[in-house]
Formats: sequence, structure tokens, C-alpha cells
Amino acid sequence: MLNVFARASVAKFTDPVGAWLVRHRISPDVATVVGTVGASLAAVTLFPTGYPLLGTLAVTFFLLFDLLDGAMARAAGTGGSFGAVLDASCDRVTDGMVFGSLAWWLLVNDRHVLGAALLVCLVAAQVVSYVKARAEAQGLDADGGFAERAERLVLLLTGTGLYGLGLGWALDLAVWVLLVLSVFTVGQRLLGAYRARPGA
Repeated sequence: MLNVFARASVAKFTDPVGAWLVRHRISPDVATVVGTVGASLAAVTLFPTGYPLLGTLAVTFFLLFDLLDGAMARAAGTGGSFGAVLDASCDRVTDGMVFGSLAWWLLVNDRHVLGAALLVCLVAAQVVSYVKARAEAQGLDADGGFAERAERLVLLLTGTGLYGLGLGWALDLAVWVLLVLSVFTVGQRLLGAYRARPGA
């Protein structure tokens, strides 16, 4: 949903920045790796040590690199196959670090049910991406879904940020809503692939 409705608006800001970075000889792949390493380190060092607001701000900052690498690739005219593979692989690393760090923090603080729910969200997030990749490898279309990566991260980080501001219920709400939407999106993509099969 965010990919459809927000892409044009976001591009107005990211495209000029991406072009500026390319003019200064910075590779889109470098931006991808920097964003992944930065977000991952922020997640594993700040969330488990009890800094949800600072962790949210730091992770969000580095996630912006994920917007810039696409703008840089368009500016450089180098949107090749390897860049797409690297970007998708780094996305999975970042998601695992963010979700895993938060789940760890919840579990060690005796929030076992919520921590387990977040682990389910992590698995569902990986499966959502895997179904799309596997379906495309078979020549099927399994794109879309209600809770894609952008929606999942916005929802979760909104919950952690509000929790850090003192709204304790916000993280619980975000995790349970994310759980329902993530599992639903897995079903959406599997159904899409089923309907796209030859002869369907």
C-alpha cells in the first residue's frame, strides 16, 4: 500500500539526494550496505539494552538509506540484477535484526507472550518475501499484499517509538496488529500465486 501511494511523493525528496550522492561517486550498493549495517547495529545495541525511543530513531535513520539506494540507482542508470539481489538480501538481514532484537528484549524482560508473537511476525515477514521470490522464479505473480515490508516496519517502529515516549500499550497494539496483518499477507501471496498458476 505504501509502495503504491507514497512512492511518487517520497521520490520528490530522494531523487535529488540520490543524484547528488552519485555525482560524488558514491555507489548505490554502498548505500545499501551502510543502511543495513547501521540499522542492524542500532537494533542489536539499543533495543535489547532498553532504549526503545533512541533505537527507533537510529533504525529509522538508517532505513532511509533503503530509499536512497533506489534513487541512486536510477540516477546512475545502474539498476542491475546484482543490485536487486543485494538490496533484497540486505532487507532480510535488517528485518531479522530489528524484529529479533525486539523479541529478545521482550523475552528477557518476561514479556514472553508478546515476545513469541513478535517471533511469529518475524517468521511471517520472511515467508512473505520468500513466497514472492519463489513464485517469481516459477513464473508466477505473487506481489502485493496488505502488509508489505514498508507497512510492517512503519507499524512496528511506531509502536516502539510511542512506547519509548511512555505509551506502554502502543507496542502491544502494534505487535498484535502486525501479527494478524503479516499472517494474512502470507495467505494473500500464496493465494495470488495459486491463482496465477497456468490453467487457473
